[in-house]
Amino acid sequence: MILPREQALELLCKNVKNERMIAHSLASEAVMRALAVRLGRDSEQWAQAGLLHDIDVEVTNADPLVHGPEGARWLAELGVDDDVVDAVAMHNEIASGKERSKEFQYALAAGETITGLITATTYVYPDRKVASVKAKSVVKRMKEKAFAASVKRENILECEKIGIPIDEFAAIAIEAMTGIAEEIGL
Repeated sequence: MILPREQALELLCKNVKNERMIAHSLASEAVMRALAVRLGRDSEQWAQAGLLHDIDVEVTNADPLVHGPEGARWLAELGVDDDVVDAVAMHNEIASGKERSKEFQYALAAGETITGLITATTYVYPDRKVASVKAKSVVKRMKEKAFAASVKRENILECEKIGIPIDEFAAIAIEAMTGIAEEIGL
């Protein structure tokens, strides 16, 4: 089952109070939807994983040993689609202790991680607008490791495991986030 978006958003806001984390989840939702469209996959399913991937982040204090699997357990108890549950469980490889093996798992790990990098990149631009960010600058910052400590470039590079080169991946993510920039405060 894919939750209706309104219900999924309500569930997210019930469990996550930090506005930046909610904005990150909304950005991840947009990026995952765009990736699904690009790959010809179920955009509602992928968007839901993006929206709910950090549903447990505050309850678990982002503890890498439980963050991800705990949220996946909650979603499984609600009867959410198994692939969404698996992707949420696997988006944080430290927590799962397992290597990702499915396209959806790679996509969520890469998609949610690049939202953090793009957000961090906006802060170095004077007008702080996502639309001013260029894919080339995101890729450069990724290669230089000059970005937020929580952003792991290995996760972003998993976009290549789903057949999307990093430059194209960054451009898709920027475009998706530009579409909701006002809503997420960028």
